[in-house]
Amino acid sequence: MTMIRCVSPVNGEVYAEREALTPEQARAAVARAKVAQPPWAARPLEERVALVQDGVRRLNGLGDRVVEELAWQMGRPVRYGGEFGGLNERAAYMGGIAAEALAPMVAEDSARFERRIERAPVGVVFVVAPWNYPYLTSCNTIIPALIAGNSVIHKSASQTLLVGERWVEAFDGLLPEGVFQNVVLDHEGTERLIRERSFGFVNFTGSVAGGQAIERAAAGTFTPLGLELGGKDPGYVMEDADLDWAVDVLMDGAMFNAGQCCCGIERIYVHESLYDGFVDRAVAWTKQLKLGNPLDLSTSLGPMANRRFADTVRAQTAEAVAAGARPLIGREVFPEDDGGTYLGPQILVDVDHSMRVMREESFGPVVGIMPVSGDDEALRLMDDSPYGLTASLWTSDPERAARLGRVLDTGSVYMNRADYLDPALCWTGTKDTGRGAALSVLGYHSVTRPRSYHFRKVKA
Repeated sequence: MTMIRCVSPVNGEVYAEREALTPEQARAAVARAKVAQPPWAARPLEERVALVQDGVRRLNGLGDRVVEELAWQMGRPVRYGGEFGGLNERAAYMGGIAAEALAPMVAEDSARFERRIERAPVGVVFVVAPWNYPYLTSCNTIIPALIAGNSVIHKSASQTLLVGERWVEAFDGLLPEGVFQNVVLDHEGTERLIRERSFGFVNFTGSVAGGQAIERAAAGTFTPLGLELGGKDPGYVMEDADLDWAVDVLMDGAMFNAGQCCCGIERIYVHESLYDGFVDRAVAWTKQLKLGNPLDLSTSLGPMANRRFADTVRAQTAEAVAAGARPLIGREVFPEDDGGTYLGPQILVDVDHSMRVMREESFGPVVGIMPVSGDDEALRLMDDSPYGLTASLWTSDPERAARLGRVLDTGSVYMNRADYLDPALCWTGTKDTGRGAALSVLGYHSVTRPRSYHFRKVKA
């Protein structure tokens, strides 16, 4: 018997535990999903859209419970109210474009021929969700997959073990039995199901090592994969930027959720003419945060989800300081930094790309800030990373931003904003950030496959 446990970062105690499914139980869940999928796909599209959106509304009804559970499981302060704003925006948008995104592409409809391409559901979609934004990230696949006529099997991260149960509660009695299921699996059980070719599509959000394990498990099965892995997202503040706005958004992008954001800002490059002013404002902005218990409404910075995550940030910071970096936030400002999960935020200057903190994923409340002489240096440094999820450009010149964006090796380019997913746009990455497409019309293409029809009409 394998137990999956969530140890709360709030107090270091076990908050929830569940028994992992046996191989036989896991296969039975897949079998139920496969039986349930064809009649679900046969229902009218508008009915599927309505039922899925009803489920999202029911999930909203669990709001207070969900917010408190997230605080206990992964440490996000309750003052931020969970993930419902982005979840509702994405659900509404994906439901609204479903008819267009799934409409047949008609090449010919004449007296002699009918030729078209339809989007067919892939069957059973497996969603392996992360812990940092477990509802927001999983909804990117769950919602279009169900609307497109697939059944879905969801697996929560151990750190947010209860999330899948809330999804089940939201859909219970709305969706036919077997169409949406939550499973509790260890790594071996997850990889076994993938090796056994159980799914028509697998979506995984997590570490690079986790993505590599998923790819190895899928090797030779030809199972399509969507992988969102690591990130080291940069911001570049140009000489014509609105400085106050840039500081406010970039520092929020660096520190929100204790820096545990897929597209959070982890390094900032500032034109030398604005550098001193940016750094001064960034320090003042950061000192206004309050580190503490996430269940306290006055807390704006909660603990990191796990001590080992905090230890990674501490190690990167210590190495950088030993190599010459200068920390600007004294420990006396955030005395609750106790060597455990509660980690005070940090700004580092005098950094360079020989330091891990500027090239490897930190995923915590630390950011390095470097001066640059202009676009050429900024571009070189922004692309000097094994990752490519987003890049944030700060300028009053959209043409300049577009010109720079076209040469950056990244999935999304922002101008004068950061750390946001627009459901109308494709969410994707390059390099070690992974591959695949979520949200937008292309998100529907990930959970469907093209089926071509070529009919020659023979007259008697």
